[in-house]
Amino acid sequence: MIALKHVNKNFGEKAALKDISLTIEDGETIAIIGGSGSGKSTLLRLLVGLIRPTSGEIWIDGQDIAPMSEAELDQVRLSMGMVFQYSALFDSMTVGDNVAFGLREHTKKSEAEIQQIVKEKLHQVGLEGVEDLMPNELSGGMKKRVGLARAIAFEPRTIFYDEPSSGLDPLTTEKIDELIIEMQKELQVTSIVVTHDMASACRIADRIAMIYEGELIAFAPVKEFQALKDPRVQAFFHTLRMERDTDRKGKEGIL
Repeated sequence: MIALKHVNKNFGEKAALKDISLTIEDGETIAIIGGSGSGKSTLLRLLVGLIRPTSGEIWIDGQDIAPMSEAELDQVRLSMGMVFQYSALFDSMTVGDNVAFGLREHTKKSEAEIQQIVKEKLHQVGLEGVEDLMPNELSGGMKKRVGLARAIAFEPRTIFYDEPSSGLDPLTTEKIDELIIEMQKELQVTSIVVTHDMASACRIADRIAMIYEGELIAFAPVKEFQALKDPRVQAFFHTLRMERDTDRKGKEGIL
């Protein structure tokens, strides 16, 4: 469904991505991990056509999107859903209007049809009766769910998640992970999740790709990825263990 072939991206003299090649199968959930500045967010922006590669090909549904015009890209994006890091909800709009926004802008559906879709999608993400609430009345986890409801309103073939657990506590993060898994199964979509959270990546992904200093250094099923001896990969697991130990000691201190 999605294939990158020798993709490079430079910003001036800085090489953000170097010769990235990978294939994502239809219906897979892929986690893309890496530290700050590694290039994982740049890769996500390339996949959704927000920026263009310096060289290389990006194939989505049999089309190379790299040389496309903006009008052509807009058509491709209609098959994509995007869940942003900080939800990116319009503060001046109700929850219902946020979910309906894209449908009103890009379809000719009647208002009655749109309202029915909004209701259905909010139900799918575990939110009901919140259409009239404003974003500032929602918790962080609820905002993420509204962002997902908006992303699936078009019934996309692919959903992109940008740091879905950012800013959430561990319990809410697990709930969002469960929701990502549910959406993949229920909607039969391809899911691409950019995250720095290794525990989350291991829970949700079929395969994990790791970007390090702009290079793809590992791409494997979760169990194989966990067994890799590459010190850069193991450093991620080490950090995760330290965070868990710190969290556990903090809870013991409170008790």
